Amino acid sequence: MTMLFSFYVLIWPVLTLGVLALICRAVWRDRQQARAENRELV
Repeated sequence: MTMLFSFYVLIWPVLTLGVLALICRAVWRDRQQARAENRELV
């Protein structure tokens, strides 16, 4: 039971990091596209 609880607690930082990486990658692509089109990001 302790092993299962440890896995449950430790998986959340990994999932959070994955979502953060996904958001950062999307913003980076949008920024590159905006720069290529000579316009502002927002």
